[in-house]
Amino acid sequence: MSAVILGTGDLAMDREDYDACFAATRDVLRGAAVTFGQLETSFAERGGRLPQARHAVLARPDGAAALGRAGFDVVSFAGNHCLDWGNEAFFETLSNLAAAGVRVVGAGADIAAARRPVRLSLDDGTTVAFLAYSSILPMSYWADERRPGCAPMRAFTVYEQIEHDQPGTPARIHSYPHRADLAAMEDDIRAAKRESDLVIVSHHWGIHFVRATIADYQRDVARAAIAAGADAIFGHHAHILKGAEIIDGKPVFYSLCNFATDLRMDPAHAASKSFQEIRALAEEWEPDFDSLYNFPKAARLSMVARLEVAAGRVIRAGFLPVVIGRDAVPQFAPSGSADHEAVIDYMAAVTEEAGLNARYRSGDDMVELEAGS
Repeated sequence: MSAVILGTGDLAMDREDYDACFAATRDVLRGAAVTFGQLETSFAERGGRLPQARHAVLARPDGAAALGRAGFDVVSFAGNHCLDWGNEAFFETLSNLAAAGVRVVGAGADIAAARRPVRLSLDDGTTVAFLAYSSILPMSYWADERRPGCAPMRAFTVYEQIEHDQPGTPARIHSYPHRADLAAMEDDIRAAKRESDLVIVSHHWGIHFVRATIADYQRDVARAAIAAGADAIFGHHAHILKGAEIIDGKPVFYSLCNFATDLRMDPAHAASKSFQEIRALAEEWEPDFDSLYNFPKAARLSMVARLEVAAGRVIRAGFLPVVIGRDAVPQFAPSGSADHEAVIDYMAAVTEEAGLNARYRSGDDMVELEAGS
């Protein structure tokens, strides 16, 4: 008998009725043995916005219970929004999620807590450990021995001038992982693997809004995580889908895009220099002031990762195609529909453009990942 583990994209509800965000997906999420997501907001009454926070929404405390009702068992709080509203809101969010029965991974009162896995047992006795890390880190958002925050997987960037005799010409961009963070992650995975059958690692990483591109450090971190014992990687942050690959038989989803993510926009923000600079990264991005989903056009296509597990191993891996409209409510795209095919076609295209090896085969219960040549 097999069990299903689901992994969704980003969660940042910002509306009166949080439950409405999951109206079309709740039954599937609740039907899984484990449902995992990435939290991109705080559920708190109190808090002061930190100066380094960028887009920051303080959601109501009852958002935590809405996630529990929607079927979420574990969420990563390792990301660039975990401390947007300061320590008070951070700890209140953790408390509200615990009260709702939702386990939190990747963040805590100190670095030891942030690196501690969440462990669950499935009905067949399979044990699963979740770990989570963030490479997208405003200053001081990462935990240390005496400071709350998230588990870091920092990276560095080097710009190489292509034409050395031509000042001001474009540069090649290289990135590489922080050696100590990489070693800590590898130690965490090895330790979790000794005590669990499966280890699933979540990474908040990558280049947001830019089609297909996978940063060098992501590939390094993915290979290191799999070599250390990870059985699957769920990627977040980019707000659009990115390609996938199979490393030593293990699936790596570089970006699961958004899931329940509300984003309003007003004319003043749309006209700002900061938005225009970010907007230029995307293929197509037209603000819609009456919409709850102000993301690039490509973000309409999303997915939920699906792992089929039995006897202590992942026996099949793939995804459920999702579409998100102007109401920001995710909907599963029925097999054979135009939306279903659009997600598969997009994934096939960005996977090939990034030079990744995953191939996609549409089946009865999911789009299955297979390793290409």
